[in-house]
Amino acid sequence: MSMNQPQYDESQIQVLEGLEAVRKRPGMYIGSTSAKGLHHLVWEVVDNSIDEAMAGVCDHIEVIVHKDNSITVVDNGRGIPVGENEKLKKSTLEVVMTVLHAGGKFGGGGYKVSGGLHGVGVSVVNALSTKVVVQVRLNGHIYQQEYRRGVPQYDVKVIGDTDEHGTTVTFLPDPEIFTETTEYDYNTLLTRIRELAFLNKGIALTLTDERTGASNYFKYEGGIIEYVKFLNEKKEVLHEEPIYVEGSRDNIQAEIALQYNESYSENIYSFANNINTHEGGTHESGFKSALTRIINEYVRKSGLAKDGSNLSGDDVREGLTAIISVKIPEPQFEGQTKTKLGNSEVRGIVESLFSEKLSDFMQENPAVSRRIIEKALQASRAREAARKARELTRRKSALEVSALPGKLADCSSKDASICELYIVEGDSAGGSAKQGRDRHFQAILPIRGKILNVEKARLDRILSNLEIRAIVTAMGTGIGDEDFDLSKARYHKLIIMTDADVDGAHIRTLLLTFFYRYMRQLLEAGYVYIAQPPLFKVERNKTVRYAGSEKERDEIIAEFGEGAKFNIQRYKGLGEMNPEQLWETTMDPESRTMLQVTIEDAMQADLIFDTLMGDNVEPRRDFIHEHAKTVKNLDI
Repeated sequence: MSMNQPQYDESQIQVLEGLEAVRKRPGMYIGSTSAKGLHHLVWEVVDNSIDEAMAGVCDHIEVIVHKDNSITVVDNGRGIPVGENEKLKKSTLEVVMTVLHAGGKFGGGGYKVSGGLHGVGVSVVNALSTKVVVQVRLNGHIYQQEYRRGVPQYDVKVIGDTDEHGTTVTFLPDPEIFTETTEYDYNTLLTRIRELAFLNKGIALTLTDERTGASNYFKYEGGIIEYVKFLNEKKEVLHEEPIYVEGSRDNIQAEIALQYNESYSENIYSFANNINTHEGGTHESGFKSALTRIINEYVRKSGLAKDGSNLSGDDVREGLTAIISVKIPEPQFEGQTKTKLGNSEVRGIVESLFSEKLSDFMQENPAVSRRIIEKALQASRAREAARKARELTRRKSALEVSALPGKLADCSSKDASICELYIVEGDSAGGSAKQGRDRHFQAILPIRGKILNVEKARLDRILSNLEIRAIVTAMGTGIGDEDFDLSKARYHKLIIMTDADVDGAHIRTLLLTFFYRYMRQLLEAGYVYIAQPPLFKVERNKTVRYAGSEKERDEIIAEFGEGAKFNIQRYKGLGEMNPEQLWETTMDPESRTMLQVTIEDAMQADLIFDTLMGDNVEPRRDFIHEHAKTVKNLDI
């Protein structure tokens, strides 16, 4: 090897993965370029501030939505370092803003625990914004740098003096990337910011919307204890104060808060480093096994179960609202959506911490313990009754067609991925739908009147309701956690088609409540849709157009000219449409619009279901008062 050949070692390897890669394949870095990805930009920046808060050096974070949908995030943390990075001979601030995977989270020195799910951080936000301005308050000065689509416009410079410290990032998302929308949704921001305030006790978070003047301030000294109270706000609780456990071992911090209520559903939300682990994981399974074990031990000692039978996990979790939050130095996320915690050591830590505290609590609070156990014993009896009822809803075999409900007009195709099941309210609408449909892939199941409110009934009673049984049997998936099997779904689209009036909305809410509680996987898989039948038909010289809203109707009239105003028909219900009209407007895949129902925000849905469907009258009355001004179609 001759001496004049260039040296080749680590210093020569270049990181080619620049910000151009992010702009080419944004979905890889932020999940999608739809509204979800747009909001993800905010979380990438806020997570950096939260990491400062978790390190104990920041107690106030402010998020501002400006009129042009740009976002500013301000924190009073240490401020991003501005000194020169030895390797790249640039200000550390510029490196953090422009180099992928640069930051204080990879060496383990800067942060004990950090949130940012992918750790890709603020450089990705920079790459996907038309303009970013960063200001750092540090060492008595204010430093600033500006970027366009990730490219620095000047070197980091001092623009003033200050005795404060912290970082301010302002970014404007790039419409070339976010082609669907660049408009931020206040409620989406609000829900997550409130969640972050609950999960990080004592830290103040402010959200301000300059577009509307709305503003919210969150600070919870009680942290997840207040979170559980918030989730149970509309429910009758079995004990006033939530049970709370916190502790740490091997640098892993765990916090658990739980409170039982009178409902029949369980709501467990688990988090690892502030990330909602929708698919559960080791922290959740440690919690569940401790809960089941300790309660069964108590039952045996107290002799409360006459037959000596063991309570199952489902029995002891009925009516439970719980938050499990762990903070881990090196989290491992698994699962379909990277929201399942995989660290095996966490299970044992959560299980032992929680077992000890729960056991003490039950010894010290016999009256509350007794209420919890009586509820679990009732659940156990009901589960047995439900098992018998459930057997009635199972389809015996594919050959035995009589197992399908008599009212179901099935489709001829057996390919579930193209088949659609319309749940239609009322027989007349059902008749129109049966005649108008495409028999090859569309099945119709008419249901009568209002199905049972599942918020107020246990599974055994729910399954004796004929309408619900017909829906479960037609879908073929089974029902409830133990029996549900998504792969057995006979239709990949389940479409709720009700009238566009108050009764229709009520039936729709009842059905959604039922799916949310007992067939949640259908919602998670994106199989549930809501049909959008038109409200108006506008006709002019044999040209017919349909409108789904008053605004749309007025636009069509403007287009057709004034003459169209005597030729307007308002549909009160689906039954008023003939089969052809129903097909054209609502069922033809070429021309229909449908809303897909997602569990983007299960907690929000749960709170609304409780408000509208639960036993407490107060929250319902408040809700009606608050929203009365905005009511669009009231039937009197």
